[in-house]
Amino acid sequence: MTNATTTLPAASAPGDAGIAPAKIQSALLQTLKGGPVLISLFVLALVVFIAFFAPWLHTVDPTAIDPSVRLKPISAEHWLGTDAYGRDVFSRVLYGARVSLVVGLGVAAFSMVIGLAIGVVAGYFRWIDGIVMRIMDGLMAIPGILLAIALVSISGASLLTVMIAITVPEVPRVVRLVRSVILSVRNEPYVEAAVALGTPTFTLMMRHLVPNTMAPLVVQGTYVFASAILTEAILSFLGAGVPPETSSWGNIMAEGRAYFQLLPGLVLYPGILLSLTVLSVNVLGDAMRDALDPRMSRRL
Repeated sequence: MTNATTTLPAASAPGDAGIAPAKIQSALLQTLKGGPVLISLFVLALVVFIAFFAPWLHTVDPTAIDPSVRLKPISAEHWLGTDAYGRDVFSRVLYGARVSLVVGLGVAAFSMVIGLAIGVVAGYFRWIDGIVMRIMDGLMAIPGILLAIALVSISGASLLTVMIAITVPEVPRVVRLVRSVILSVRNEPYVEAAVALGTPTFTLMMRHLVPNTMAPLVVQGTYVFASAILTEAILSFLGAGVPPETSSWGNIMAEGRAYFQLLPGLVLYPGILLSLTVLSVNVLGDAMRDALDPRMSRRL
């Protein structure tokens, strides 16, 4: 698994630091023109639909254990069969989408907010930059999966713990991205003019610096979203993710691998949904990157 840190040019123009939102809106409209993007949007919309309406779509309680129907193939009552405990696989896959989306959105939001705050401070104040970046470098030196497993092992398995454990390795990448943007715009004439006019530091950051980070943050957020979904599935597959009684795609695949030859669908069904979701988010991220940085599309 790779974690890409996106580097885009600062979305600034002389004398106008608020161009980023308009540029993002234009990029969003541009991403809708490609066929692969439309397919990705359809897949994500479908995943969101089944996650939101899971309580009304499932046929059997996903937590109900019935040993009399364990490891049954597809039937009218169990649309995707049952697992080793007699639980309905279709219902578990539906609820697994909820866990993946919550983790993806939560980790993306947490990492972007925390990374933005730290990155702006580190990029603007030179005296604290060295200290902050050495801490970030230390965190990045630890493999993200191992760090997440260690944090979950210390704090105990729960959905919130998993989200925090995945967020910690993602924050340094966001910090480095935001810092690079701040360093590129902090010496722009309009920023120096604002400093000369005595603009308060907080106002200066929020009005002139933070808007320039929005475009690259949106792109990086899509990659964090996809990475978080995949990492959660890996942690659950290894037994270090959400509790076993919670339906997640990683848990379903982990429990079904022992019966793969008998019922391969126990692994394939959640695996296919996981792959399609991550691929769709990455396609949207690539499209946003190309739209926000036309030079990238000309290289491809």
